[in-house]
Amino acid sequence: MDGHVGKFFDSVGSIFRGSDTLPWCDRDIIAGCENEIAEAANEEQKNESLMRLSWALVHSRQPEDVNRGIGMLQASLDSSTSPLQTREKLYLLAVGHYRTGDYTRSRQLLERCLEIQPDWRQAITLHRIVEDKTKRDGMIGMAIVTGAFGLVGLVAGGIIAAASSSSSSSRKK
Repeated sequence: MDGHVGKFFDSVGSIFRGSDTLPWCDRDIIAGCENEIAEAANEEQKNESLMRLSWALVHSRQPEDVNRGIGMLQASLDSSTSPLQTREKLYLLAVGHYRTGDYTRSRQLLERCLEIQPDWRQAITLHRIVEDKTKRDGMIGMAIVTGAFGLVGLVAGGIIAAASSSSSSSRKK
């Protein structure tokens, strides 16, 4: 019995934890990527370093880094030279929007990735994570709304009960 109760609480807890499998990046890696850009010998190396920096930024735990990465990728999206490069940038944008909590935008970008390459495992996996997160957030929202309505109903019922008992006691006098 205790095992079943523990599993129940673990499953409920996982709803609120909402963990994902995306890697995180720290400030040291970001600084290293910035140094690569400064030391780039030619335009090709600079572009490759910019992509690595964009990757590091959208995988950061710091919201300002994620937003910076989104801005860099958005600005460079139109200058993509191949469908593969467009796909990569769209995916990293989707990661960034996922990290900021904009699941709708993340899903849209992932769908564009999958139009370019329908069997791309990374995009499929992140799409699944975004869908799960959206469902989980919806369930939490429904629980909050249901709880709020239940509380309002209890308060209203208490007021009505108090008012009716007050009016019936005043009639008896």
